[in-house]
Amino acid sequence: MRSLAILPRRTTARLSPVKILAEEHGDVRLLLDLTQFHWEKLSAWGEDWRFGRKFHDVITKMAIVGDKKWEKWLTKLAGPFYAKEARFFYPHQIDEALKWLKE
Repeated sequence: MRSLAILPRRTTARLSPVKILAEEHGDVRLLLDLTQFHWEKLSAWGEDWRFGRKFHDVITKMAIVGDKKWEKWLTKLAGPFYAKEARFFYPHQIDEALKWLKE
């Protein structure tokens, strides 16, 4: 899986692959590509937060790819709330992100 964009609220069906991968493999590594992400309403982040609480222990690594300052800042929140370890990568570093996820 190259990318799994977890978008709040209206995408609950997209969360199922994480659950399936966790059940099959025990841990999950995600690449979250935010380069085409458009901001959601603040109220929509509740679903995302619940996702993080539910899967934090099985998401061992999360690579966040983006090009905006707030996306880099978001990576700092990803660690404590969504993944055991999270790192930010710029779009031109996507190969490095994939390599890091495979380590």
